[in-house]
Amino acid sequence: MNRIRNVLIVTLVAVSALWALADTPLPQPLGWFSFRSVFVQYTGIIATVAMSVALLLALRPQWLERRLAGLDKMYRLHKWLGITALVAAVLHWWWALGTKWMVGWGWLTRPVRGPRPDPSQLGGVEGWLSGQRGLAESLGEWAFYAAALLLVLALVKRFPYHLFRQTHRLMPVVYLVLAWHALVLTKIDYWRQPIGWVLALLLLAGSIAAVLALFGRIGAGRRVPGTIEALTHYPAIDVLESRIALPHGWPGHAAGQFAFVTSDAREGAHPYTIASAWNPDTPGITFITKALGDHTSRLRGRLKVGMPVTVEGPYGCFDFEDGKPRQVWIGAGIGITPFIARMRQLADRPQATVIDLFHPTAVHEPAAIDKLEADARAAGVRLHLLVSGKHGRLDAERIRAAVPDWAAASLWFCGPPRFGQALRRDFLEQGLAPRDFHQELFEMR
Repeated sequence: MNRIRNVLIVTLVAVSALWALADTPLPQPLGWFSFRSVFVQYTGIIATVAMSVALLLALRPQWLERRLAGLDKMYRLHKWLGITALVAAVLHWWWALGTKWMVGWGWLTRPVRGPRPDPSQLGGVEGWLSGQRGLAESLGEWAFYAAALLLVLALVKRFPYHLFRQTHRLMPVVYLVLAWHALVLTKIDYWRQPIGWVLALLLLAGSIAAVLALFGRIGAGRRVPGTIEALTHYPAIDVLESRIALPHGWPGHAAGQFAFVTSDAREGAHPYTIASAWNPDTPGITFITKALGDHTSRLRGRLKVGMPVTVEGPYGCFDFEDGKPRQVWIGAGIGITPFIARMRQLADRPQATVIDLFHPTAVHEPAAIDKLEADARAAGVRLHLLVSGKHGRLDAERIRAAVPDWAAASLWFCGPPRFGQALRRDFLEQGLAPRDFHQELFEMR
């Protein structure tokens, strides 16, 4: 989390510094209208940069994943950039249009200014851009309303995922309109300075990303066809285990990674943690999904053995490779999935790492637990099973009591975000280094 937070802060500070080299937040004489002129430019640039970088991250670039600690962290940064763009765009909109409204209401008096230069007399690019101002302002206003609505819907967790996906597909179109708005209305002097060069580069990159998104090319180079070869349902916990054969093209995966799976083109791709170790002799992949939402609740009735699917990936850096001789794993509920994959990998390729696995669950499903215990024995992992109604709740103090040498270990958590945050906070207060607590965010919106 610290890494992506730092990336966001550095990006905003760097863009602000470049803007400050080209303009000033305190124009002289300082007044409402003089400040409005520079503040509208500044907020417009911040919003444009945030949207452009967010679109680039939406392409799921492989070269950035390891640098940002995984695609789950990249998507969290994507979300923060979207919020930044929304806040900056609202400020930009209010200072641009709100000022005009206040003049109309009689609250402000517009200063007398000379006539605007005739675009036909300016010539060249400057004259052409000046002639586009009216259209760019009108289109930009309506694109702002559309972007604000789409961003708010993306942030509302109760808004169904399949509807979110359909509405969010409009964002590249909105971005292209706003990119045009920014190109035309950015001060002409900025284009001759570093802030203009950076802005131009990001507008170009963001526009390319938008076009790729519109044509469905995100992750296209990492997609392979597969076929469902086995389905196992665990009714007590409403979990479905799906085995997919991947005969051609899959590059292999590390335990703890995830992939996007498309079983219905109308529904689109959904991310699932991989629950199997990679074996090139029997190329295939296993996913374990719990009926938690509208999509996952329909999987059991829709998926059939022999059905073709598309798998894209692998993604993620939750791979247990930290060099620590001692590890503590916490897989809460369906968060047990990456640890199942790792245990199956360790059963085939043992390591000297000493591991304790804590699995708190609300329901005891005998068939699933029998498999989990068998995987733990084969991997040499010490399993701590806690059924909440029988054994009580799991907390940091209970983990420390069960693992006296926890301070020498790294902790790997996958499960409900708030539970993970509470554990992280508690362990860090007891002296655990932040780099030794690994948490899979696994939220794509």
